[in-house]
Amino acid sequence: MTRISTDILISGGGVAGLTAAALFGTEGYSVICVDPAPPVTEETAEGADLRSTAFLQPSLAVLKAAGLWDRLAPFATDLQVMRIVDAGGKIPSPRITRDFNATDVSDLPFGWNLPNWLLRREMVRRLEDLPNVDFRPGTATTGVLTRDAEALVDLSDGTKVSARLLIGADGRNSPVREALGIGVRTMRYGQKALAFAVTHSEPHGNVSTEIHRSGGPFTLVPLPDRDGRPCSAIVWMERGPEALRLAALPEAEFNAEMTARSGAIYGPLRLETRRTVWPIISQVAHRMSGERTALIAEAAHVMPPIGAQGLNMSLADLRVLLDLCRAAPNRIGEDPMLDLYHRRRHPEVLARVTGIDLLNRASMQSAQPLRDLRAAGVASLYALKPVRRTLMRLGMGARG
Repeated sequence: MTRISTDILISGGGVAGLTAAALFGTEGYSVICVDPAPPVTEETAEGADLRSTAFLQPSLAVLKAAGLWDRLAPFATDLQVMRIVDAGGKIPSPRITRDFNATDVSDLPFGWNLPNWLLRREMVRRLEDLPNVDFRPGTATTGVLTRDAEALVDLSDGTKVSARLLIGADGRNSPVREALGIGVRTMRYGQKALAFAVTHSEPHGNVSTEIHRSGGPFTLVPLPDRDGRPCSAIVWMERGPEALRLAALPEAEFNAEMTARSGAIYGPLRLETRRTVWPIISQVAHRMSGERTALIAEAAHVMPPIGAQGLNMSLADLRVLLDLCRAAPNRIGEDPMLDLYHRRRHPEVLARVTGIDLLNRASMQSAQPLRDLRAAGVASLYALKPVRRTLMRLGMGARG
């Protein structure tokens, strides 16, 4: 039976786990990253993640520190304007439209959008360039025992690992979190999200658009042109039975329904990829650290895909962890460092999850008086310029 030692073991090879491996590997630490499933790195492959991720401005520093941004930038689409549309009238057409333009607060775009399957491809390639990173796809974490000096982790390939720091990046049902006995608070909405890519006749103009009616937001996020046609990623949130009905529709009927739901703001929409369906919950771990362990990403927090907060919060976790490791590189994984990580991240995570929860519940409302109240709220917040700028900065991940 093999026993090896490493500075950091990362349990989870999704986008957050791969970013963590590249970040700490670039920093010079010895890293092992494991995941039970090999990453799917082609759009048309079975199991490909057809969602996209909008990296907001504060995440750029993490991607650069990880040596990832130069790889990702050629594939990224700028997000210059965040548009909020209320289509909650008697017919599903826009009645209130408000644009939040990045030029009001910054010389840079709000963020940059990339497909998740492509992120995995480029991140795996980055890890191949780092000799101190051992990426083991197809390998699961099967046991965790922590003590004052180390985390002892059993892997499914028979390896036993001693790590100074264990990072749990293994999803909303995190085996690492469960092994440490850390509980979670979960909020369910009865919603699911459809994720896919479309082309349309009108250009998106680098505008990310959230359309609110009922059931949940319908979000179009710019992607690079596809075969000469403007292209967007869509996340369409609906109550569960309706989402499943939409996912099963013949393509022509689906195209017609999503064009109507979009208010035809970009003209007719045409489906270009498979439709994937994802469950929607909010969830927060009671703690983001344990003995020799830090929880990041969905192991620590899950929220509906509104305002591009999810993965950007995960990179904020990594930004804090990296700062703490740089401050005391010989003491990574010790209790004082991990307690400080929890104290710095957990209040902000709670605040953002609570805010997104409220926004999602407002977006789901179907009663006409509540739709009217939602529309009035959007209009009033936009009308006050200082409030609008503050909301934009908070949305990009700045602290309040």
